[in-house]
Amino acid sequence: MEEIVNEQAKHIVGLLGSVSPTARLLVAIAGVPASGKSSLAIRLVQKANALLDEAGAEDRAILVGLDGWHMTRAELDAMENPQEAHDRRGIHWTFDAKSYASFVELLRKPLDEHAQIITAPTFDHALKDPCPDAVSIHPHHRIVVIEGLYTMLNYHPWDNAAERMDQRWWVQIDKKRAKARLVERHVQTGIAKDMDEAVWRAENNDEKNGDFIAKNQYNVTYTIQSIDDPAYTPSGI
Repeated sequence: MEEIVNEQAKHIVGLLGSVSPTARLLVAIAGVPASGKSSLAIRLVQKANALLDEAGAEDRAILVGLDGWHMTRAELDAMENPQEAHDRRGIHWTFDAKSYASFVELLRKPLDEHAQIITAPTFDHALKDPCPDAVSIHPHHRIVVIEGLYTMLNYHPWDNAAERMDQRWWVQIDKKRAKARLVERHVQTGIAKDMDEAVWRAENNDEKNGDFIAKNQYNVTYTIQSIDDPAYTPSGI
């Protein structure tokens, strides 16, 4: 994994040199649940910032997770079928896609003396709800990496955000390996109370979501093969 991270970090830092100084480089990383996209994104941003430091650049890279745009539990409760909404939480219609697309549109605005600080939400797994304005994207954050299931989805209105990305990376993984990771993760994190529930969630929610995004990809720039690496498992891949 380290070799992939180093190679791709050098790639995006190099690409930044071809981008206008008043613009950002936007990188979307997607993959089926448990493909390893979150861990890849974390290490990618860390390595990119190390390379920028070595070069004496003032520009920085920052990571934004799509999970912050989950609808709140209260919003799910207000849906026509609250039970289904909670059971399927994580499917594309349980996210605030319009708000996310608007966020990406703001990232595309010119970086001049009037450039504003843009905020993004995160997801609090203890509260099981989003935290608004938890991440601040400053004008010097010229590389923005956004990871999540639907960051390169060719389905309205997600496609409005996908088309604004400079790079769209897909993390490929075998379905059986992804399922094994999911079941283990659901039990370890308490999302499922036991192995049976973990298997049910993997088969009836995660795998369906993964199939949907795999069939509706928006112009993939680069495909990365997921690698089992114990050094990266703490971040929940």
